[in-house]
Amino acid sequence: MMSSSSPPPPASLPAGSSSLFRGYTKLCKGLAIILLLVHLLVQLFPSAVAYLALIPSRTIPFTWNLITAGYVEQTIPGVVVSIIGLLSFGKLLEPLWGSKELSKFIFIVNFSTSACVFITAIALYYITQQESYLYTPLSGFYGVLSGLLVGIKQLLPDQELNLFVLKIKGKWIPSLVALISVVVSFFVKELVSYLPILLFGIYMSWIYLRYFQKRLETGLKGDPSEEFSFSSFFPEFLRPILDPIASIFHTLLCGRSEISDGRGQTLDTSPLPGSDSIEANRRRERGQRALEQRLAEKLAAVRSPEGTPLDAADKV
Repeated sequence: MMSSSSPPPPASLPAGSSSLFRGYTKLCKGLAIILLLVHLLVQLFPSAVAYLALIPSRTIPFTWNLITAGYVEQTIPGVVVSIIGLLSFGKLLEPLWGSKELSKFIFIVNFSTSACVFITAIALYYITQQESYLYTPLSGFYGVLSGLLVGIKQLLPDQELNLFVLKIKGKWIPSLVALISVVVSFFVKELVSYLPILLFGIYMSWIYLRYFQKRLETGLKGDPSEEFSFSSFFPEFLRPILDPIASIFHTLLCGRSEISDGRGQTLDTSPLPGSDSIEANRRRERGQRALEQRLAEKLAAVRSPEGTPLDAADKV
Protein backbone atom coordinates (compact mmCIF):
# COMPACT_ATOMS: atom_id res chain seq x y z
CA MET A 1 0.00 0.00 0.00
CA MET A 2 1.44 3.31 -1.04
CA SER A 3 1.64 6.17 1.42
CA SER A 4 -0.24 9.33 0.55
CA SER A 5 2.86 11.33 1.49
CA SER A 6 5.07 9.75 -1.16
CA PRO A 7 7.10 12.36 -3.08
CA PRO A 8 5.76 13.44 -6.47
CA PRO A 9 7.59 12.27 -9.57
CA PRO A 10 10.34 14.61 -10.73
CA ALA A 11 9.17 17.28 -13.12
CA SER A 12 10.42 16.85 -16.63
CA LEU A 13 12.29 19.68 -18.34
CA PRO A 14 10.47 21.60 -21.07
CA ALA A 15 11.00 20.22 -24.52
CA GLY A 16 12.75 23.39 -25.70
CA SER A 17 15.29 23.36 -22.88
CA SER A 18 16.07 19.66 -23.32
CA SER A 19 17.06 20.29 -26.94
CA LEU A 20 18.71 23.67 -26.33
CA PHE A 21 22.23 22.25 -26.30
CA ARG A 22 21.62 19.41 -28.73
CA GLY A 23 23.38 19.23 -32.07
CA TYR A 24 26.73 20.64 -30.96
CA THR A 25 29.57 18.24 -31.65
CA LYS A 26 31.91 16.81 -29.04
CA LEU A 27 34.94 18.34 -30.75
CA CYS A 28 33.49 21.85 -30.68
CA LYS A 29 32.26 21.42 -27.10
CA GLY A 30 35.76 20.35 -26.05
CA LEU A 31 37.39 23.32 -27.81
CA ALA A 32 34.81 25.66 -26.25
CA ILE A 33 35.75 24.37 -22.80
CA ILE A 34 39.44 24.94 -23.61
CA LEU A 35 38.71 28.53 -24.68
CA LEU A 36 36.81 29.15 -21.44
CA LEU A 37 39.47 27.56 -19.22
CA VAL A 38 42.32 29.47 -20.89
CA HIS A 39 40.36 32.70 -20.51
CA LEU A 40 39.87 32.02 -16.79
CA LEU A 41 43.58 31.18 -16.48
CA VAL A 42 44.75 34.51 -17.93
CA GLN A 43 42.22 36.37 -15.79
CA LEU A 44 43.44 34.70 -12.60
CA PHE A 45 47.10 34.81 -13.61
CA PRO A 46 47.70 37.76 -15.97
CA SER A 47 51.38 36.85 -16.29
CA ALA A 48 50.30 33.74 -18.24
CA VAL A 49 49.62 35.98 -21.25
CA ALA A 50 53.38 36.44 -21.69
CA TYR A 51 53.78 32.67 -22.16
CA LEU A 52 50.63 31.84 -24.12
CA ALA A 53 49.91 34.86 -26.34
CA LEU A 54 51.91 35.72 -29.45
CA ILE A 55 54.55 38.31 -28.54
CA PRO A 56 56.81 38.65 -31.62
CA SER A 57 59.93 39.53 -29.63
CA ARG A 58 59.58 36.31 -27.60
CA THR A 59 58.29 33.94 -30.28
CA ILE A 60 61.70 32.59 -31.24
CA PRO A 61 62.34 30.98 -27.83
CA PHE A 62 58.61 30.45 -27.14
CA THR A 63 57.61 28.88 -30.44
CA TRP A 64 54.56 27.20 -28.89
CA ASN A 65 52.95 30.66 -28.97
CA LEU A 66 52.17 30.04 -32.64
CA ILE A 67 49.71 27.38 -31.47
CA THR A 68 48.53 28.59 -28.06
CA ALA A 69 47.89 32.22 -29.08
CA GLY A 70 44.78 31.25 -31.00
CA TYR A 71 43.13 29.85 -27.88
CA VAL A 72 43.83 32.86 -25.64
CA GLU A 73 40.88 35.24 -25.39
CA GLN A 74 41.82 38.13 -23.12
CA THR A 75 38.36 39.74 -22.88
CA ILE A 76 34.93 38.50 -21.85
CA PRO A 77 33.23 39.61 -25.11
CA GLY A 78 36.00 37.88 -27.02
CA VAL A 79 35.54 34.51 -25.33
CA VAL A 80 31.74 34.73 -25.63
CA VAL A 81 31.88 35.47 -29.38
CA SER A 82 34.49 32.75 -29.93
CA ILE A 83 32.53 30.05 -28.10
CA ILE A 84 29.22 30.91 -29.76
CA GLY A 85 30.84 31.10 -33.19
CA LEU A 86 32.74 27.83 -32.73
CA LEU A 87 29.64 25.90 -31.63
CA SER A 88 27.44 27.37 -34.36
CA PHE A 89 29.85 27.03 -37.29
CA GLY A 90 31.16 23.66 -36.12
CA LYS A 91 27.61 22.29 -36.01
CA LEU A 92 27.30 23.10 -39.71
CA LEU A 93 30.71 21.90 -40.89
CA GLU A 94 31.60 18.84 -38.80
CA PRO A 95 28.77 16.63 -40.21
CA LEU A 96 30.11 17.42 -43.70
CA TRP A 97 33.86 17.17 -43.01
CA GLY A 98 34.02 14.80 -40.06
CA SER A 99 35.76 15.36 -36.72
CA LYS A 100 39.22 14.44 -38.02
CA GLU A 101 39.15 16.87 -40.94
CA LEU A 102 37.64 19.67 -38.85
CA SER A 103 40.31 19.32 -36.15
CA LYS A 104 42.99 19.26 -38.87
CA PHE A 105 41.51 22.37 -40.45
CA ILE A 106 41.42 24.24 -37.13
CA PHE A 107 45.03 23.33 -36.36
CA ILE A 108 46.35 24.34 -39.79
CA VAL A 109 44.43 27.63 -39.94
CA ASN A 110 45.36 28.54 -36.36
CA PHE A 111 49.07 27.81 -36.86
CA SER A 112 49.39 29.39 -40.30
CA THR A 113 47.48 32.50 -39.19
CA SER A 114 49.79 32.98 -36.19
CA ALA A 115 52.86 32.48 -38.39
CA CYS A 116 51.63 35.14 -40.85
CA VAL A 117 50.83 37.56 -38.03
CA PHE A 118 54.33 37.01 -36.57
CA ILE A 119 56.04 37.67 -39.92
CA THR A 120 53.88 40.76 -40.51
CA ALA A 121 54.69 42.19 -37.06
CA ILE A 122 58.44 41.71 -37.62
CA ALA A 123 58.22 43.32 -41.07
CA LEU A 124 56.25 46.30 -39.70
CA TYR A 125 58.84 46.78 -36.95
CA TYR A 126 61.71 46.95 -39.45
CA ILE A 127 59.72 49.35 -41.65
CA THR A 128 58.48 51.70 -38.90
CA GLN A 129 60.97 51.03 -36.07
CA GLN A 130 58.04 51.08 -33.63
CA GLU A 131 58.69 48.63 -30.78
CA SER A 132 54.98 48.19 -30.12
CA TYR A 133 54.90 45.70 -33.00
CA LEU A 134 57.38 43.52 -31.09
CA TYR A 135 55.91 43.66 -27.59
CA THR A 136 52.12 43.80 -28.03
CA PRO A 137 50.51 40.46 -27.03
CA LEU A 138 48.46 39.16 -29.95
CA SER A 139 45.91 36.43 -29.44
CA GLY A 140 42.37 35.35 -30.24
CA PHE A 141 40.31 32.68 -31.93
CA TYR A 142 39.10 35.01 -34.67
CA GLY A 143 41.43 33.56 -37.27
CA VAL A 144 39.81 30.14 -36.91
CA LEU A 145 36.30 31.62 -36.78
CA SER A 146 36.85 33.53 -40.02
CA GLY A 147 38.31 30.35 -41.51
CA LEU A 148 35.17 28.43 -40.59
CA LEU A 149 33.15 31.07 -42.42
CA VAL A 150 35.20 30.32 -45.53
CA GLY A 151 34.32 26.65 -45.08
CA ILE A 152 30.63 27.61 -44.99
CA LYS A 153 31.13 29.64 -48.17
CA GLN A 154 32.58 26.54 -49.85
CA LEU A 155 30.04 23.95 -48.69
CA LEU A 156 26.85 25.98 -48.18
CA PRO A 157 27.20 28.94 -50.57
CA ASP A 158 23.47 29.47 -51.10
CA GLN A 159 22.32 28.69 -47.56
CA GLU A 160 20.88 31.77 -45.86
CA LEU A 161 22.35 32.31 -42.41
CA ASN A 162 21.37 34.81 -39.72
CA LEU A 163 24.06 37.43 -39.12
CA PHE A 164 22.72 39.54 -36.27
CA VAL A 165 19.46 40.91 -37.78
CA LEU A 166 20.34 40.16 -41.42
CA LYS A 167 19.89 37.04 -43.50
CA ILE A 168 22.87 36.60 -45.79
CA LYS A 169 23.92 33.80 -48.10
CA GLY A 170 26.90 31.83 -46.87
CA LYS A 171 29.08 32.77 -49.84
CA TRP A 172 29.07 36.47 -48.86
CA ILE A 173 29.59 36.21 -45.11
CA PRO A 174 33.46 36.05 -45.08
CA SER A 175 33.69 39.10 -47.38
CA LEU A 176 31.15 41.05 -45.33
CA VAL A 177 32.89 40.23 -42.04
CA ALA A 178 36.26 41.31 -43.49
CA LEU A 179 34.80 44.57 -44.81
CA ILE A 180 33.08 45.43 -41.54
CA SER A 181 36.25 44.64 -39.58
CA VAL A 182 38.39 46.90 -41.77
CA VAL A 183 35.91 49.78 -41.55
CA VAL A 184 35.43 49.47 -37.78
CA SER A 185 39.21 49.32 -37.18
CA PHE A 186 39.51 52.90 -38.51
CA PHE A 187 37.26 54.13 -35.70
CA VAL A 188 38.11 51.72 -32.86
CA LYS A 189 41.87 51.61 -32.48
CA GLU A 190 41.70 48.72 -29.98
CA LEU A 191 40.47 46.44 -32.78
CA VAL A 192 43.42 47.10 -35.09
CA SER A 193 45.50 44.35 -33.45
CA TYR A 194 42.75 41.79 -34.21
CA LEU A 195 42.45 42.75 -37.89
CA PRO A 196 45.53 40.82 -39.16
CA ILE A 197 44.35 37.69 -37.30
CA LEU A 198 40.94 37.84 -38.95
CA LEU A 199 42.17 38.65 -42.46
CA PHE A 200 44.95 36.05 -42.42
CA GLY A 201 42.44 33.51 -41.08
CA ILE A 202 40.24 34.08 -44.14
CA TYR A 203 43.13 33.93 -46.58
CA MET A 204 44.97 30.93 -45.12
CA SER A 205 41.78 28.89 -44.80
CA TRP A 206 40.99 29.64 -48.45
CA ILE A 207 44.53 28.57 -49.44
CA TYR A 208 44.10 25.26 -47.63
CA LEU A 209 40.62 24.54 -48.95
CA ARG A 210 41.44 25.70 -52.48
CA TYR A 211 44.70 23.78 -52.97
CA PHE A 212 45.42 21.26 -50.22
CA GLN A 213 42.31 19.74 -48.64
CA LYS A 214 41.83 16.20 -49.90
CA ARG A 215 38.35 15.52 -51.24
CA LEU A 216 37.25 11.97 -50.52
CA GLU A 217 34.65 11.88 -53.28
CA THR A 218 37.24 12.54 -56.03
CA GLY A 219 40.58 11.63 -54.43
CA LEU A 220 41.98 14.98 -55.61
CA LYS A 221 43.21 17.91 -53.57
CA GLY A 222 41.59 21.30 -53.38
CA ASP A 223 38.50 22.91 -54.86
CA PRO A 224 39.11 24.26 -58.39
CA SER A 225 35.53 25.47 -58.90
CA GLU A 226 35.04 28.99 -60.19
CA GLU A 227 32.58 29.73 -57.37
CA PHE A 228 35.43 29.30 -54.87
CA SER A 229 38.06 31.34 -56.68
CA PHE A 230 39.83 34.20 -54.92
CA SER A 231 37.89 36.80 -56.91
CA SER A 232 34.58 35.26 -55.75
CA PHE A 233 35.14 36.99 -52.38
CA PHE A 234 34.79 40.38 -54.09
CA PRO A 235 32.07 42.16 -56.09
CA GLU A 236 31.86 41.10 -59.71
CA PHE A 237 33.09 44.41 -61.14
CA LEU A 238 36.46 43.91 -59.38
CA ARG A 239 37.04 40.39 -60.67
CA PRO A 240 38.70 41.36 -64.01
CA ILE A 241 41.33 43.23 -61.96
CA LEU A 242 41.81 40.52 -59.34
CA ASP A 243 41.89 37.45 -61.58
CA PRO A 244 45.33 38.22 -63.11
CA ILE A 245 46.78 38.81 -59.63
CA ALA A 246 45.23 35.62 -58.29
CA SER A 247 46.62 33.65 -61.22
CA ILE A 248 50.16 34.50 -60.06
CA PHE A 249 49.56 32.93 -56.66
CA HIS A 250 47.83 29.99 -58.33
CA THR A 251 50.94 29.37 -60.43
CA LEU A 252 53.20 29.62 -57.38
CA LEU A 253 51.08 27.22 -55.32
CA CYS A 254 50.10 24.54 -57.79
CA GLY A 255 51.40 25.50 -61.22
CA ARG A 256 53.63 22.45 -61.41
CA SER A 257 51.56 20.10 -59.28
CA GLU A 258 50.24 16.93 -60.80
CA ILE A 259 48.39 14.19 -59.00
CA SER A 260 48.81 10.51 -59.58
CA ASP A 261 45.60 8.56 -60.11
CA GLY A 262 47.02 5.29 -58.75
CA ARG A 263 47.73 3.75 -62.19
CA GLY A 264 50.95 5.62 -62.86
CA GLN A 265 49.14 8.35 -64.79
CA THR A 266 48.97 11.96 -63.80
CA LEU A 267 45.95 14.19 -63.56
CA ASP A 268 46.10 17.90 -64.26
CA THR A 269 44.70 19.99 -61.41
CA SER A 270 42.78 22.24 -63.81
CA PRO A 271 39.05 21.45 -63.85
CA LEU A 272 37.38 19.78 -66.80
CA PRO A 273 34.68 21.71 -68.66
CA GLY A 274 31.50 21.64 -66.61
CA SER A 275 33.21 20.16 -63.54
CA ASP A 276 32.88 23.42 -61.62
CA SER A 277 29.08 23.31 -61.66
CA ILE A 278 29.04 19.57 -60.93
CA GLU A 279 31.28 20.05 -57.90
CA ALA A 280 29.19 22.99 -56.69
CA ASN A 281 25.99 20.94 -57.01
CA ARG A 282 27.56 18.10 -55.05
CA ARG A 283 28.53 20.49 -52.26
CA ARG A 284 25.01 21.94 -52.14
CA GLU A 285 23.37 18.52 -52.08
CA ARG A 286 25.73 17.29 -49.36
CA GLY A 287 25.10 20.37 -47.26
CA GLN A 288 21.34 20.18 -47.79
CA ARG A 289 21.23 16.52 -46.70
CA ALA A 290 23.15 17.34 -43.54
CA LEU A 291 20.80 20.22 -42.71
CA GLU A 292 17.72 18.06 -43.27
CA GLN A 293 19.17 15.36 -41.04
CA ARG A 294 19.82 17.84 -38.24
CA LEU A 295 16.29 19.23 -38.52
CA ALA A 296 14.85 15.71 -38.29
CA GLU A 297 16.94 15.01 -35.18
CA LYS A 298 15.75 18.23 -33.55
CA LEU A 299 12.10 17.40 -34.28
CA ALA A 300 12.56 13.93 -32.82
CA ALA A 301 14.18 15.42 -29.71
CA VAL A 302 11.26 17.81 -29.25
CA ARG A 303 8.62 15.13 -29.70
CA SER A 304 10.19 12.45 -27.52
CA PRO A 305 9.56 14.24 -24.16
CA GLU A 306 5.92 14.71 -25.16
CA GLY A 307 5.49 11.01 -25.67
CA THR A 308 7.11 9.99 -22.40
CA PRO A 309 4.09 10.49 -20.07
CA LEU A 310 1.83 8.51 -22.42
CA ASP A 311 4.30 5.66 -22.56
CA ALA A 312 4.56 5.62 -18.78
CA ALA A 313 0.76 5.61 -18.41
CA ASP A 314 0.44 2.65 -20.73
CA LYS A 315 2.79 0.64 -18.57
CA VAL A 316 0.83 1.24 -15.33
